[in-house]
Amino acid sequence: MTEQLKSIMANENNDLFTIRTHTQGPKGSLPLTKEMLLHAPSGELFGLTQNVGMGWKPSRLKGKQYLLLSTQGGIRKEDGSPVALGYHTGHWEVGLLTQAAAEVITESGGVPFAGYVSDPCDGRSQGTEGMFDSLPYRNDAAIVFRRLIRSLPTRKGVIGVATCDKGLPAMMIALAGMHELPCVIVPGGVTLPPTEGEDAGKIQTIGARYANGEISLEDAADLGCRACATPGGGCQFLGTAATSQVIAEAMGMTVPHAALAPSGQPVWEEMARQSARAMMTLEEKGIRMKDILTEASIHNAMVVHAAFGGSTNLLLHIPAFAHSAGLPIPSVQDWIRINKAVPRLVSVLPNGPEYHPTVRVFLAGGVPEVMLHLRRLGVLKENALTVTGETLGTVLDWWETSERRGRMRSLLMEMDGIDPDYVIMSPEHAKERGLTSTVTFPTGNLAPEGSVIKSTAIDPSTIGEDGVYRHRGNAKVFTSEKAAISAIKKGGIQAGDIMVLIGRGPLGAGMEETYQLTSALKHLPFGKYVSLITDARFSGVSTGACIGHVGPEALAGGPIGKLRDGDTIDIVVDRNHLEGSIHFLGDGGKLLSPEEGARVLAARDPHPELASDEKLPADTRLWAALQSVSGGTWAGSVYDVDRILAVLEAGTKALAVQNN
Repeated sequence: MTEQLKSIMANENNDLFTIRTHTQGPKGSLPLTKEMLLHAPSGELFGLTQNVGMGWKPSRLKGKQYLLLSTQGGIRKEDGSPVALGYHTGHWEVGLLTQAAAEVITESGGVPFAGYVSDPCDGRSQGTEGMFDSLPYRNDAAIVFRRLIRSLPTRKGVIGVATCDKGLPAMMIALAGMHELPCVIVPGGVTLPPTEGEDAGKIQTIGARYANGEISLEDAADLGCRACATPGGGCQFLGTAATSQVIAEAMGMTVPHAALAPSGQPVWEEMARQSARAMMTLEEKGIRMKDILTEASIHNAMVVHAAFGGSTNLLLHIPAFAHSAGLPIPSVQDWIRINKAVPRLVSVLPNGPEYHPTVRVFLAGGVPEVMLHLRRLGVLKENALTVTGETLGTVLDWWETSERRGRMRSLLMEMDGIDPDYVIMSPEHAKERGLTSTVTFPTGNLAPEGSVIKSTAIDPSTIGEDGVYRHRGNAKVFTSEKAAISAIKKGGIQAGDIMVLIGRGPLGAGMEETYQLTSALKHLPFGKYVSLITDARFSGVSTGACIGHVGPEALAGGPIGKLRDGDTIDIVVDRNHLEGSIHFLGDGGKLLSPEEGARVLAARDPHPELASDEKLPADTRLWAALQSVSGGTWAGSVYDVDRILAVLEAGTKALAVQNN
């Protein structure tokens, strides 16, 4: 035996050879009946055998069975210390929520089951090849969740516990498709900010700030150690994770005042118990997901997204929820209409004007508090049903006079000295503070199918007195995020530049999230004078003049893929009227009209370095192709099976003709 093999196989424990080859098995007998043996499928009968094999008492097998799915990751000891780390704090503590819900089910005589599909972290994969799998993961996980649900045919309802950027949208897509089952979402909450330090958004810029001489190595190490101040929950800002929690509640998929609860605290754990009670009530009353997810609930989700100033990634997710529920997919015109009618009311990281962490939004009243203002504006569908079994209007009536509301809002003043009305504002107060509606959809000869910008989060100092952001400048074109961030760190980007990142949409890089760039620009002194245009997408915490989702993407023949360094680009974003344009106006000589610019681009060859990333996984290439024929990013990057099958059938016929 070699020394290496000896070290691997070393053992000094004699118990290793204490082995049994049979045992008595569980005591008792299964509660079988003649009818069950004659008519029940064998799987249902064998399932009972496995239940007692796992330790469930045979006398308690008759209760209704419920499934608890979660994105739990890592292995925790009972004291919370790690045995094996998870990918992120967002799924580190959700097992406690699952346990609390399961205990309620058990106490009521039910039989809880649990399954897990862990999720990745966009923060961890920023700037790495891991980002190629970020958005595709959502579709894959939703498929696995649905398969797990269907693989327990005896379940009477499903609770989905999830927190972060892709895990929670995946869970919501999966449950939205369970039309005939009662289902409840349990948001995994938020982590707390450090008493002194930086939030989890700003901390992701320590590399860029150090490279530009903004912070020392010692500061970076110290601040980085404390940014995630508590071990569980999503990031402290209203990024995609927090926005997804908000949207789940807005659609009626959670119990009231569930989104953004502080992870690990009693109010957070009690939410899981409330959710279990809600699910069993839905089952008893015969209320199913098809009764809760309706066109009214999708409308409410879009309205609340606008009022919160939510992540632009929800423009990918809300259409996917609608598709899974069998409802019409919102169009760009629907988004424009709602954002013109709904003001932003929430002051929170990263949008401002004051950068309150998400836990303060929860204490200020969270989603139901915002909805009280929206109800007065008349923009909500109050007849939408919620998982409480009551309509949204009834829930808001309860919230307005509830003890919970009063005590939570008082706590915010007592603990942090913050007036809750300065976190969640009335429309009149928000207008006085200069808050504008959330998103704008610029079009033009660089984005004939459209693009999106969180216009409310452009730095106010760069906005004209008429409420319009204008930037005409020269393009600096990049075909990889690595090259773009290197230029920022090495002084290759200056105030006035327009950065253009191409070939990073679904076909090129899985539509990677480029927060590494947007965060650096936000926290560098010249960054607010730089614009960014890309066919990729942004983190929900991104701010500034960042225009993404440009369509068509470069590798699908989009004109953005024909730009060169030095080209003149004109950007106009009207934050008051939510209108905008992005145009190519020439190559540095005589300025062209947008129409002339379109003709010049049409005659150009694509950028010589434009190509799909050579390391793009085959899994992601398949995802990109399937979502493309299903309507692409503006349809939510979904899998539309009928459209996919139609394309495959047409392709098969075309190949047959070609081969003959």
